[in-house]
This record gives sequence, C-alpha cells and structure tokens, in this order.
Amino acid sequence: MADLRPLGSSGLATPPLVLGGNVFDWTADRPTSFAILDAFFGAGGTMVDTADVYSAWVPGHSGGESESVIGEWLRRRGTREGVLIATKVGMLPGEGGKGLAPARIAAAAEASLRRLGTDCIDLYYAHQDDADVPQDAVLEAFDRLVSTGKVRAIAASNFSADRLGSALAVGKERGLATYTVLQPHYNLLERAKFEGPLQQLCLVENVGVLPYYGLAAGFLTGKYRKAEELGRSVRGGRLGGYLSGRGPKVLAVLDAIAAETGATQAQIALAWLAAQPAVTAPIASATSLDQVKELIGAMHLTLNAEQLARLDEASA
Repeated sequence: MADLRPLGSSGLATPPLVLGGNVFDWTADRPTSFAILDAFFGAGGTMVDTADVYSAWVPGHSGGESESVIGEWLRRRGTREGVLIATKVGMLPGEGGKGLAPARIAAAAEASLRRLGTDCIDLYYAHQDDADVPQDAVLEAFDRLVSTGKVRAIAASNFSADRLGSALAVGKERGLATYTVLQPHYNLLERAKFEGPLQQLCLVENVGVLPYYGLAAGFLTGKYRKAEELGRSVRGGRLGGYLSGRGPKVLAVLDAIAAETGATQAQIALAWLAAQPAVTAPIASATSLDQVKELIGAMHLTLNAEQLARLDEASA
C-alpha cells in the first residue's frame, strides 16, 4: 500500500493519486464505474474527486450524474469506511442562484449530499472563482457548512495566486474556515499557470495541491502521436496543440524512462507530478478496469533525480 501524504492543513490524507470521477456515467457506464471504484479503493486509494456539474455537458444530462454513481456505489458497498469524497460547487447554476452565491453554496451542498447518499462531504471545492461575490460572503457560506458538520474541509479550484491569497487572508482575519487545498490545471505540458507565485503561496500557506488533467487529457499516455489518432477519444479534439512544440519532446523522454523502468508513460507523467513541490497527489480518471489498474501503479512509482530533471528540461 502506498504511503499516505497529508493534504495541506485539511486534516485529510491520500496516497499520491486521487481518482477522478468526471467520467462516471459518461465515458464509463455505471457497471464500469463501479468496477473502477472497487479496484481503486481495493488497492489502497482513499479519495474520489467529483463535482455537481459532472456531466451536464452530455446530451440528456443535467449535472449530478457522477455524484449519483458514487452514491449508488457506496450503497452497494455498504460502508463509507476508507472513502474520502471531494466534490465542487460553482459551475452548475440552480437553486439559490449561480456561481458562489451563498444561497447557491447552501443549496448545492444539500443536493450533493442527497445524490451521494451521505451526511458529510470530506472536501468541498469552490469549483472556480466568482468575482461577483465578496470573498467574505463565500467563506461565511462554506464556514456554515463546516460548523454544522456537513463539510470537513474546503478547497479552491482554478484560482489565481492573487485571489487565493486574498481569500486566505480574509479567512484568517475573520476566523472562518478557509481553503486548505488547491486544484489547479497542471501537468508536464501545462506548467506556467501553477509554477511561480501560485505554487509558492501553496508552499508558504501549507495548501495541499491536487492537480487535474495530470495526463493532459490523455496525451501523456502516448496514445496520440499523429493527427489521425486524435479521433480515438471524445477528448481528442483538444489535444491537437500538443502534437507540435514540446509535446513530441516530452513523449520521447517518457518513452525513454518507460524503457528504463518498465513503467508506462501515464505512470511516469503522474509520478513526475507527485514529485513536484507543494503537490500532494495528481487526479486521474479511468474509463476501464485496465486503465485504473495502470493508474494504481503510479502510486508506487518513484522517479530518480536524473529522470525528473530530464522531464523538467523537456517540458520547460
């Protein structure tokens, strides 16, 4: 079993991998989703990441589908022991308004709890910043959820360094629950938005970091090397930009390290992320049992300093 890492000051801990739930009841049907969850938690995983908006973009869906799958899986499992649930508010409008309006946060939390079939969310995210709502009002809404026991810890996703810093300052000044975890877009091909001031802020303030798109929407698995291969996935259309620039160079180094270690390109890309300053664990999703077994291998892979340096250079 992989060692647990503390998740900032949240009081939570996870091995160096979190399971992404964005694919549940979308590109992974319900039986496959249940098998993926069984395999991940059976192998020592501790956290599944979802959001109320997953998967509202699918025709016929309205949001909450992923949470509902997790809730049904928990009922079948018969216990929540050993399962941490992270979900989010802020992208799906509904009762109480939209964004991070306090009434929306309260209503969305209740809806998520119902779909998940549980009485507590372990980690509740502001899915994106909302400049239209004062930060003290946002934190007051989250603080009420924490104080009533409906949420254990709160987190931020897609925040800039300035806005995360000001939110942390407001929380300290007002004595409110504040963000203990950040979920940024970060991987070997997307480094600029996180590295620098945002990463340093997380280090100084002990904010745990759980990056999403750790595999660059699948590009870092090595499956997509030519334009004609992009049609293999529903996400292939967003990968075209990686076929030039640093993309081929990064794949070449991943290939070389795979030959040295026997690990797969996906495992190596996730292990690189897990080794970065401030990062607790990358988030990755799987659409098949074979894929989740591959991802689980990343929890046990440690790259040496020379391998990390080669990846740094190729992706810089």
